[in-house]
Amino acid sequence: MEAKKTILTYAGLKKLEEELEHLKVVKRKEVAGKIKEAREQGDLSENAEYDAAKDEQRDIEARIEELEKILKNAEVVVEDEVDLETINVGCTVSVYDKEFEEEMEFKIVGSTEANSLQGKISNESPVGRALIGCKVGDVVSIETQAGMIEYEVLKIDRSV
Repeated sequence: MEAKKTILTYAGLKKLEEELEHLKVVKRKEVAGKIKEAREQGDLSENAEYDAAKDEQRDIEARIEELEKILKNAEVVVEDEVDLETINVGCTVSVYDKEFEEEMEFKIVGSTEANSLQGKISNESPVGRALIGCKVGDVVSIETQAGMIEYEVLKIDRSV
């Protein structure tokens, strides 16, 4: 079975590569030091510091494995080459929310980069899926957990 491709922007790729490097170079050494210190305290059967350090080590190794898998299957979207005729991953989209009568802006990114607090929505989310392929002037009705929402696409830009 082929692994699912992970869509990333160039900025997202760099961020994941930096996190992986930090975990491998810095965090592994920190945890190894904690484990060594805890071992030197003697009896490991009742040593909370040792248990905590081993748990942290397991979490770090799991995250390293996860990041390596994501990066191995990454498909990078080059924002400079994004077609601005239709909405796609790598675009910043301005929409008009018809119910609340307000303009909103979303950056369409791959699922690993999504962060609604920063206005980054996944291409796999209900809103992202509905917007992909739309053009300026299109009106989109989207069923979400909060009910139906209706957006009019105002502008499509490159994400910077």
